[in-house]
Amino acid sequence: MAKDERNLNDRQSAATKLAGVNLRLAYGPHSVVEGLDIALPARRFTALIGPNGSGKSTILRSLAGLMRPAGGTVLLDGRGIATLSTRALARQIGVLLQGPVAPEGLTVGDLVAQGRYPHRGLLSGWSPQDQAACDEALRLTGTGHLADRALDSLSGGQRQRAWIAMTLAQRSEVILLDEPTTYLDLEHQIELMNLIRTLVRDHGKTVVAVLHDINQAARYADHIVLLKAGRRVASGPPAQVISARAIEEVFQVRSMIIEDPVAGTPLCIPLAHESERDRRPSPQET
Repeated sequence: MAKDERNLNDRQSAATKLAGVNLRLAYGPHSVVEGLDIALPARRFTALIGPNGSGKSTILRSLAGLMRPAGGTVLLDGRGIATLSTRALARQIGVLLQGPVAPEGLTVGDLVAQGRYPHRGLLSGWSPQDQAACDEALRLTGTGHLADRALDSLSGGQRQRAWIAMTLAQRSEVILLDEPTTYLDLEHQIELMNLIRTLVRDHGKTVVAVLHDINQAARYADHIVLLKAGRRVASGPPAQVISARAIEEVFQVRSMIIEDPVAGTPLCIPLAHESERDRRPSPQET
């Protein structure tokens, strides 16, 4: 076992599904993440939050095996993902990044069927298990009525749900989503968050999503990782992570944290950017 793997196994509990130890992530000579330790609990919904440029999407790509770390190790069930073949990794980790593209004219049904690729051999035919996985994915995302529609004929929100259906058809234990609520209106955002809850609670999935909405993350996620400039500022249950001090440190915004009257989770009410803290009204404003 590699040194990085031994160190992480010593530090993380058996409940950790996906993790990274001492991760360094870089684009050429430019480091985005340096010395990051991150542990994502099994069968829980984890939200990665932080300002633009905090490394959220880059971290997600490395956890998916789409970006090779310049240093450190990504582990799945305590095993380095670098030891797994692309197909083997895809059977265990499904990922949906921002701005996916598909061939012109591809139907929603055909797109969702692509999610079965990791489970099919070169000579294997379409099986009842493949069809059942696709049918379930279409049902869960409410896209069954769109199965025969061309993807490029849909609205942005419908396309996003179709891509999510493809990811679900993969039936991987871990699902990684990069800003999955992009292009979704409020109704479908709520539907998606409830779907993630269902996948975690009823299907035992481990879901990790990059989110921009702090209150959405606090209400729906079991575990939050708060990031700034490629480092982990805090991680844990929402009530432990979302505080006025942490929000000001990470986002440079003063806020009031109250209890969500519906969910009982932290609710962040922004007050002012820190640059406005000592601003006094000018004579013209008084």
